Amino acid sequence: MVETKFPAHLFAEPDPDVDTLANLGPLAALAGTWEGTKGDDVKPTEDGAASQAFVERIVLEPIDPQMNGPQLLYGLRYHSHIVKPGEVEMYHDQTGYWLWEPATGRILHTLSIPRGQVALAKGKAKPDARSFTVKARRGKMENGICSGPFLEENFRTDRFEMTVTVHDDGTWSYDEVTKLKIKGVAEPFEHRDRNTLHRIRPPRPNPLARGLKLRKKK
Repeated sequence: MVETKFPAHLFAEPDPDVDTLANLGPLAALAGTWEGTKGDDVKPTEDGAASQAFVERIVLEPIDPQMNGPQLLYGLRYHSHIVKPGEVEMYHDQTGYWLWEPATGRILHTLSIPRGQVALAKGKAKPDARSFTVKARRGKMENGICSGPFLEENFRTDRFEMTVTVHDDGTWSYDEVTKLKIKGVAEPFEHRDRNTLHRIRPPRPNPLARGLKLRKKK
């Protein structure tokens, strides 16, 4: 049996700060529970582009520090649930993570939707940035898009771009564009979603930070 050895530095984990909320860089302003009642979705229909209003509730909670050997990430786990105004049926549902790497200034955004699609988008920003953009592209290995057979054949997603902006009044907004290649349509379609979110509940500390606080109280 051949023994395989790996470089020691790949297993040299750092000693992270347990308080994720204090180490989220530009993602810090997004932590908490939010609602947006004036969302706008420009979507494809049989007759062309159509605008649909939507109401969104998104929860972004801090997770414990994450390490890939020497790499250190702080992040937020999120769940976004969207309905049409006055309705209860799900219009869109999405889960994933926002991740911040302090050493490089890199932001990673993962998303998963229950229509058979996942993506990983990336970008860079300074720790105090009030606006940042992440991008994904079909076929890329570091920031790619993967779809199930039906979507890949009929509504192929080639590009995804999302810009987040934090405002002085404590709200934040996003503007995202998804480039689609729709079967039988010559020109790519620009599927666009926008909303402004108002915080209705502050975030809880990440589980490790909460646990250490409880220990200290005993």
